[in-house]
Order: sequence, then structure tokens, then C-alpha cells
Amino acid sequence: MKIVHVASELFPYVKTGGLADAVGALSSTLADLEHEVAVFVPGYRSVIDHPLTSAAKRTLKLRIEMGDTFMSGEVRSFSLKPNLTVHLVCREEFFDRRAPYGTPERDYEDNHHRFIFFCKGVVETLRFLEFRADVVHSHDWQCGLLPLLLRHAEQRYEATLAMKTIFTIHNIAFQGVFPMRSFYRTNLPDELMGIDGVEFYGQMSMMKAGILFADRVTTVSPRYAREIQTPEFGCGLDGVVGTRGTDIVGLINGIDTDIWNPAKDALIPANYSVSDFTGKAACRADLLKRNGFDPKFAGPVVGMVCRLTEQKGIDLVLANEAFFLTENVRFIVLGTGEKRFEEELRKLSALAPDRVALCSRHDEAMSHLVEAGSDFFLMPSRFEPCGLNQMYSQVYGTVPLVTRVGGLADTVTDIDATPETGTGITFPPTVAGVAEGLKRMVKLHADPMRLKIAQTNGMKRDFSWLTAARAYEQLYDNAL
Repeated sequence: MKIVHVASELFPYVKTGGLADAVGALSSTLADLEHEVAVFVPGYRSVIDHPLTSAAKRTLKLRIEMGDTFMSGEVRSFSLKPNLTVHLVCREEFFDRRAPYGTPERDYEDNHHRFIFFCKGVVETLRFLEFRADVVHSHDWQCGLLPLLLRHAEQRYEATLAMKTIFTIHNIAFQGVFPMRSFYRTNLPDELMGIDGVEFYGQMSMMKAGILFADRVTTVSPRYAREIQTPEFGCGLDGVVGTRGTDIVGLINGIDTDIWNPAKDALIPANYSVSDFTGKAACRADLLKRNGFDPKFAGPVVGMVCRLTEQKGIDLVLANEAFFLTENVRFIVLGTGEKRFEEELRKLSALAPDRVALCSRHDEAMSHLVEAGSDFFLMPSRFEPCGLNQMYSQVYGTVPLVTRVGGLADTVTDIDATPETGTGITFPPTVAGVAEGLKRMVKLHADPMRLKIAQTNGMKRDFSWLTAARAYEQLYDNAL
């Protein structure tokens, strides 16, 4: 098949979260499966300056209609590997900035113009290069207008640009909502400004456009596909999602098993596998030592790597601070985020420096060590479309403690509910739920035989992107 992926992030060139990992790994794996794959990403400064893009060459000049004016740009292209080409849609005014979406204080005020231009640039490139895709797969609100713009261009130019379009919702909480006056930049028919089009409570929603006008809609886990059709998780778009019926499907992301693999991970002090577990003890001791704890500590070691936000359930953890102050555990948190949560975790660490450590920084090597050296990995998200760390944890023989939401519930099997096949501990996304999970963790740690069963079951799980890519292949086939 000829497959096009369109996204605002792409690992390793630009990344703010799991979107970059998913698009990078999926497109690369599909290319390995002999599909002809093209990936479009904005030409951010970080991408242009990346050493791996030095071979990028200008493919064509762009002249994009944006409302009542035309804006220029260009497309630079390079080949990553056989069957995989990356196209950068460039315009300095829009993309030559330090960060993709905004400053730490606020989003860029022209994000709607930036991503309308980007989507139109993709459509124009497909038209001029005559790629004739079988599938154009766009991701999240930044690319939500693409299916609509593509079909409008086909009518306008009497050309076929794609047989089918797919739109993936990675996180419905971010919807690309802008003042309706921005709509004129799309040059789409006025009737699309209504409730059956892009209108959302008097404004324009790019996410809504993708949901309504793509041929198929996907999310990154089956449970999340169901959750976003409810008021609790749909963030106001539950009714819109519900109109798609059987057109919406949830597919679990994979993980890069070349990078996240304890048997060959170069970022941890000792390698190990399900058949030879000895190296994990060395990782555990090193993790404790690096965070100021006794490396010979025998109690439960609990790790956590995440953005410090309410979505990730940091407030639920802080509401259970008494557990970490009184129980004989070691709790290591790696991440940055909202200042209020950083400050509260720092206070907790100051109250119990012999039990709690906060590493408020981005540190790839430490994130690997936390996964390898912890006994348990805490992930108490209030909602989680897919999640990756709970999969990393299982592969590393670290028992995940997760809330029963989204991809967490789809990928972690509770050890108490299914003793023979369980891989972790699951609980409700509440203060009491986290308390229950932590108590069950202490009990599991005190039972070495059951703990080893959970660890072994987790390490045998197949979370590879090859498995995930096969599911997307089937989706594309079904759509076609």
C-alpha cells in the first residue's frame, strides 16, 4: 500500500509526548513491511537543525491560499530508509520557533493559522507529486482539518489524492478550538461553519472536523474508544464521536523494543531477561544509590515517570502522602510539570528524605533506570488514552500499579483477579483507589512467589510495534 502519515510531531526530530513515538515507530514499521510510506511534519527549527535531516532537499515551492491572500513556503524531503520518506512543510514565520505549540506560559496565538497552512501544504504536495495514496492517516487536532481539505481539493481539481482517510485521536482533551473567524483561512464552503461541520459552541474545532470527515476514526486503545463516547471522558465531543458508530476503533500502540529491552538496554548498569533475572538486582541497587538511599534496602521500591499534571493523578498520590511517610517503602519520582505539583512533591521529599526522592528534570537515562530498578511502577492516571510506561514496566519485570482507565486497563491484567496470568495491580482513579492499590502492593511484595509470577508474566508480553502495525494494516485493508 501507499500510506501517508501526517502529524505535528515525529521522533526523534520533535517530541513533546507519545504522539511523536507512535508516528515514528508506526511509519518505520510499515516501511519494513514493504509499504511505501511518506510522513509529513512541520519544518520546525528543531527538525531543520537535526543532524539526521542534513540531507533534506527542497522538493517544491508552495503557494498556499489562506483566506483572501496567498502565503509562500517550501517542502524539504529526505529518505530515512527504504520505503520511508519524510517531507517537511516549511514557512519560517510559522515554524521557525523554539517550541512546537507555545511557551510554558501559553500557546502561540496563531496556532490555527500555522496548522491550517501545514494541512494545506500537505494537500498541495500530494497533488503536485501525484502520490495517489491508498491511505492518508492524520493525527490529533493539528491535522484534524486534513481529511476535509483533501476531499475539497479533490473536488476542486478533479483529482484523486487518497482512496481513504484515517484520523487518530491521541488525546481528546486537546481539541484545537479557535474563534470561528479563523475559518475563513480554510477557504472551505460556508455551510461547513455550522453544527454539522466544524462549529463547536460558537467556535471552530479542528478535532471535530477530523472526527466527522475522516473515513475511519481510531483511538490508541479499545477502552478509550468507548470512554470518549461518554460525558465523563469525551470532553464535550462525546456526542460527535458517538455519531461515528462502528467507524471508530481502538488500537493499542506498541513500544520500540530496540530501545526498551532490558536484555540489551545500554542505559542500565546490568542487562537481564525473563530467563536470567539477576541483572535486575544490580539495577535496583544503582537506582537506590543514585537517589540517596541505601542500595541494600529490602522493602518495596516504587518508581514513577510522568508529566506532573492532574491528568497523571499526581493529586491522588499527594492525597496519600501518609502512606509514603509511614510505610517502609522508597518512592522515586522523575518528571516536571505544573509548579504546584513540583512544590508539593518537593515538600513531601523534605518531610521524608529517607523515603521519597524527586528528580524534577528530563533524563532519558534515569527513566530507563527507574523502569529497570523499581519493583513497582505507579501510574494513577485520571484518564490515559494509551500510555507507554505501563508497557515498559512489564517488559522490564516491574509490576505496574495503574488505574482502570483507557489503555492502562487494556494492557495490565490484575494479579488478584487472574492469579495465573496477572501482570499488575489495577484500581479506580480515586484517592481511595490509589490507597487500595498501595496496600495491595505491600502485600504482593511480601509474597515473593506471587511477585515473581507477575514479573514473569509481564516480561513475556508482546508489546512490539510489529504487532501494532499488523493491526493498522488490517484497519487499512478493511477501510479500502
